[in-house]
Amino acid sequence: MPYIKYILISIPSIILGVIIGGMLNKSNAPIDGDHMHEASHEVTVSAEASGEIWTCSMHPQIRNSEPGICPICEMDLIPLDNTMSNNDPAVLMMSETAVKLAQVETITVGSINDQGNSSMPISVEGSVMMDERYINAQSSHLTGRVDQIEVTYEGQYIKAGQKIASIYSTELLLASQELLTAAKYEGTVAGIQNASIQKLKNWKLTDQQIEAIIANNKPIETIDIYADHSGYVLDKKVALGDYITMGQTLYTIGRTDKLWLIFNVYESDLENARIGSPIEFTTPSTGDRRYRATISYIDPLLDDVNRTAIVRAEYNNSGGRLRPGMLLTGQINGRQKQSKSSGVVSIPKSAVLWTGKSSVVYIKVPDTDVPSFEFREVEIGQRNGNSLTVTKGLSQGEEIVTKGAFTIDAAAQLNNNMSMMNRDVTIKKEVESDRTPDYTSLSPELFKQQLDDLADSYLDLKNHLVNTDATQAKASVSELLTDLSEIDMTLLEGDAHLYWMDQSEIIKAHASKISETDDVEAQRKQFEHVSDAMIRSVEAFGTSGQTYYVQYCPMANNNQGANWISSEEQIQNPYFGDKMMKCGSIKRLIE
Repeated sequence: MPYIKYILISIPSIILGVIIGGMLNKSNAPIDGDHMHEASHEVTVSAEASGEIWTCSMHPQIRNSEPGICPICEMDLIPLDNTMSNNDPAVLMMSETAVKLAQVETITVGSINDQGNSSMPISVEGSVMMDERYINAQSSHLTGRVDQIEVTYEGQYIKAGQKIASIYSTELLLASQELLTAAKYEGTVAGIQNASIQKLKNWKLTDQQIEAIIANNKPIETIDIYADHSGYVLDKKVALGDYITMGQTLYTIGRTDKLWLIFNVYESDLENARIGSPIEFTTPSTGDRRYRATISYIDPLLDDVNRTAIVRAEYNNSGGRLRPGMLLTGQINGRQKQSKSSGVVSIPKSAVLWTGKSSVVYIKVPDTDVPSFEFREVEIGQRNGNSLTVTKGLSQGEEIVTKGAFTIDAAAQLNNNMSMMNRDVTIKKEVESDRTPDYTSLSPELFKQQLDDLADSYLDLKNHLVNTDATQAKASVSELLTDLSEIDMTLLEGDAHLYWMDQSEIIKAHASKISETDDVEAQRKQFEHVSDAMIRSVEAFGTSGQTYYVQYCPMANNNQGANWISSEEQIQNPYFGDKMMKCGSIKRLIE
């Protein structure tokens, strides 16, 4: 292992052990406050680079020179298997702590032109706003008095289809009485009943409500109003007892999963700002975390007082990290001079490893839950001062590592990822049949809400297995099966419909077996199949604003490993309970 020895000579062994040990922690779960101090002194490195190394399958930052137990989860350490690889060995995942220890710095390709001159990024400040296209008014469909109200304060979250108020209406009383009279004379005057029915439908009465009036032979004087949209109440315009008219706005409702980022750009900088230009920004509420977006709109009018124009970007806030009103500080990577040679870009010399015609750089992978860096071979052209021209392998807009690339490469080498010394790692191709299909765009919001209700029942079952309570687990299955039966599969069509039928049958069959046994271990075996089907379903059809953590325990299922869903980051193992409560890791987020 000459390469590792070289590292140990070049960098003090203790510092390198902490840095590389942190990098090899591939868990998607961030270190929480209770474990931050504990994790900082639990990293150990073999004293002899050439000796056998023992590690933990769940916490690979633990590296001992002899057998023992993991100080984090108390699992037995296993010999380090250097043949293990990721699905994509070209990508190395790192923890936030490891990135800070390695002092990683990046730039976006194109921030230096091919003459080696630095361009001037546009510094901007701004704020977060709701996307006005997703702000809706909830109105009354008829005139009357607010007899009952369910939404009591601004900021309250409501779901589409949720009851929000009841209206007492004398007009409704008269119209429903007209319907009963028309029903009596339908045989004498053709169409009279249909006219009465249409009048009620104009007030958003459902067919079931109209049929109930006729069946009960009794007029009604109150009607429930249901939310037309999901979101937060921005403006509450009515109170209990208020008289309202048809079309009057009751509430204004807005969503926070789609946001606008509003920046002010000075007149002197507008020439370099273009639609499509990337923006990198931070907000004080999330510390040093950096976000990226692109300009989607530039206001054609200039503020003649501040001499600024509004520049807007759109942001998909599915994780809920940003909130309207937050202050932003960022920079726009303005228009750059283009090289006359097609495909040639310039980068700092510090970004390149093993400089030669075929050299190596690391690309920061965008839009990942944890920092990830891709190994990339590039071809180098001319040298221009402190920069190099790249003739092949990079594109404008990609983010490359300019500081810390050597440390990242060292971690990749130890983890059997692609690196300068190990370029022949085979990338495992994903089998098409193993992929979860994406039907999120074909899934109505109502179906996603029903699936979230099913997930709530599933989480109750999971929690009972965490507590090793077979009796409560058995009892909770009935609620899960009820929620399953209430999911309206007619909301889906085509392949999405067929896929849900397959997953629902799996959930039903194995959940039913859980209800037939009092043996908690037998219940856990069936729970594994329920979990797999739930994960596939939630990933395929999406959620209604919920966030789920797909968690994994390699010791479950006779060391074959098993997954489950949790609504919290904290690991609570349903397959072992108190025996190994914290055994597991977060594989991915479903947002």
